[in-house]
Amino acid sequence: MGIDQKTYINVVERRSLALKKHHQDIRDLIYIHLNQSDQYVLSYGIEFAEFAAAFSGSLNHLLLLKHRFDDADFNMHTLLEYCPEERINKLAEDDVYSYGNFCWVDFMEEEVLNELSGQELAELLYLGHQKQHLKLPFYNKLGNRFVYLAHDDGWYNKIYYRSFKDFFHLLSEVLAGKLGEMKLEKSIFGIRKKRDYPQVNKEILLSLTPFIKEGICISLRDADHQRGRIEIPIWVIGDFANMDDMVEEYEQISTKPFHAKIIFDKKTKEWKLNVI
Repeated sequence: MGIDQKTYINVVERRSLALKKHHQDIRDLIYIHLNQSDQYVLSYGIEFAEFAAAFSGSLNHLLLLKHRFDDADFNMHTLLEYCPEERINKLAEDDVYSYGNFCWVDFMEEEVLNELSGQELAELLYLGHQKQHLKLPFYNKLGNRFVYLAHDDGWYNKIYYRSFKDFFHLLSEVLAGKLGEMKLEKSIFGIRKKRDYPQVNKEILLSLTPFIKEGICISLRDADHQRGRIEIPIWVIGDFANMDDMVEEYEQISTKPFHAKIIFDKKTKEWKLNVI
């Protein structure tokens, strides 16, 4: 039996509100799990807009394997669309979360797409479809630094990095940016403005690598804002592919003592790490 229009609208509205809540939730909790041998990081809480901002000016064109971007160009050889680098900001401003699946690989120039073999194209299509690699997905022809595989962008992201230096750069930028968005200050005109924080030292984040290999939650929602410092707790929670399970585990473990904390000293404007 079908449902009437009013019931259908209520269902859609409830779904929309649930999605908005999920979307808001992922802004102040970060989960990361680093797989060193396969060169990828699984994450929750980091969105494409933040990724694009962190690599602003250095991202090349994006070959779109799964997307809903309506201003892409078309490549005849691969029969795939791509986002030229000059339109990446426009893509980042789109509601990428609503795409569902959002997958891409960067490349240097369009001519190289025409040199891809059938085997290479099959591997790329498999990546976009299964979010897994048949072999490590770094192609000399493309010169790609990344493979970005997301479902409900920010909820489940799997990013392959040619160099993990890029990952630690992203994390240092994202932590500072999220903290600034959370602590909006009123100007003399009563307008709330974002506060700028310096990037978290990459040495601090690198020293967390053993924890990140196990899987950690960095919780800005549980940050302790004191007069002279801000303390952001970190819990080691393990390896999760299902982010619903991860959030459930975080909710349980967040009532227990944390394993480390990142501290921002407001006076010296410096970051420190305290491992418990």
